[in-house]
Amino acid sequence: MDQIDSLLKRPITYDNIDGVGELGMGFMCLGYTLIGLLQAHTPAGSFWHRMPTFLIYVAVMMSIVHYGSKAIKGHITYPRTGYVEYRRDARWRIMALAFFCGALGSLGTYFVLRRHWHMTTPVALFGLLLAAGYAYNVARTVRWKWAVVCAMGLGSIAIAILPADLLGAVASPNWLGAYWLSFALYGALLSISGGISFWVYLRHQEVPALDVQ
Repeated sequence: MDQIDSLLKRPITYDNIDGVGELGMGFMCLGYTLIGLLQAHTPAGSFWHRMPTFLIYVAVMMSIVHYGSKAIKGHITYPRTGYVEYRRDARWRIMALAFFCGALGSLGTYFVLRRHWHMTTPVALFGLLLAAGYAYNVARTVRWKWAVVCAMGLGSIAIAILPADLLGAVASPNWLGAYWLSFALYGALLSISGGISFWVYLRHQEVPALDVQ
């Protein structure tokens, strides 16, 4: 049974063997946090509130993640641990899920802003769901990453109980401050975890020497 469980976990383990996936997600979280805070602390008519600016910003950020990850995989990961081709239907399921979650999140934000709901605690505690997802998809294959799960959960709870005036100083309304603090937390933790994974990977994986006949 242990051998079967190991085989089932192998695709997940290999997908993040070099930490590049976490680095990309961390970069995106921090990138969204940066533009969110810029919008929160600049006048409504400023450069940062324009839709073309936001679209260009997101496009540049996604390009950095895509081509940066591709370059690291191509020049560092694949020469060391080989190339793995994943099933195309799995990729489409991931893309569909990401699109659904993004659309649902945007719709939820719209209703919250229109109805002025008090969402500080629910927004911060969303991190508990994220921690659970991280535990299932990442930490269960790498034991030390359970520390990241704990930090993510405890950090989310800490943000949920922060004073309203402190959250309001980050962004207004208060729930938006909790939102960006949470994103900054996730981005920092994912970047640190990915960076450690990348460092460990480079230490333990060397480029195979070519056989010279």
